[in-house]
Amino acid sequence: MGDRQAKPIRGEGDDTERDPPPERIATAAERQAPDFIIIGTQRGGTTSMYRYLCEHPDVGAAFRKEVHFFDDYYDRGLDWYLAHFPKKGEYPLVGEASPFYLVHPEAPERARQLVPGARLIALLRDPVARAWSQYHLKTKRDLEMLPFAEALDREEERLAADPDPVGAAWRHHSYKARGEYAGQLERWFAAFPREQVLVLKSEDFFADPAREMAGVHRFLGLSPVAGQRYKPYHLADYPPLDPAIDRRLRDYFAPHNRRLADLLGRDFGWDA
Repeated sequence: MGDRQAKPIRGEGDDTERDPPPERIATAAERQAPDFIIIGTQRGGTTSMYRYLCEHPDVGAAFRKEVHFFDDYYDRGLDWYLAHFPKKGEYPLVGEASPFYLVHPEAPERARQLVPGARLIALLRDPVARAWSQYHLKTKRDLEMLPFAEALDREEERLAADPDPVGAAWRHHSYKARGEYAGQLERWFAAFPREQVLVLKSEDFFADPAREMAGVHRFLGLSPVAGQRYKPYHLADYPPLDPAIDRRLRDYFAPHNRRLADLLGRDFGWDA
């Protein structure tokens, strides 16, 4: 395989080296386009899954976990994107994980045009738990100042005032919108054959990462990894959600979850 690069895996919120150095862009034609992309969802376990995948000896990491090409940086061109990956021949597979791809309306078609053979992985977390986790992430980073109930009340107003799909409102305040998974997946299914898209339940992944990763390895054509350890990443400790807000959100998401069950032929059991 030649001299392989180290596997630097930078997580969410790390903005170092956003632009690759010119020498890597100059060698873009020698670099391997991603064979797999973890497309979402935020707060769904994408960092853990990506790290586990990159521990496989046949998988090369991107220079950043979240390249954000198909949402934020598409105008920088394919060479810019390829400069984030190892050179051809270093690894059988390379990939990245940018969880905002799932929700971005233009990401599926952009990806289809440039990496039509890529395999896609979506981790879907209970949308109520996902929203509560996102809220605590944003408050921790001083990106959300409102109480959660008020932030939910004002979500539609905030999103309407900032219709840019990569704008601050969608990035930081889309607590309900990000959990409307069926519509997001429908766009990806319109762009890619379903056999190229693996949809997993985050709670299953959290409960038994070894079993779920075995399925991911099969999906990507990777051999099993004996004795792999599954340390969780980005664990957060915060209080339980107020029962009234929990009920409100479960009622809100119920029709979206039914639509998701119809789309996938599987009920994820989040409405109880």
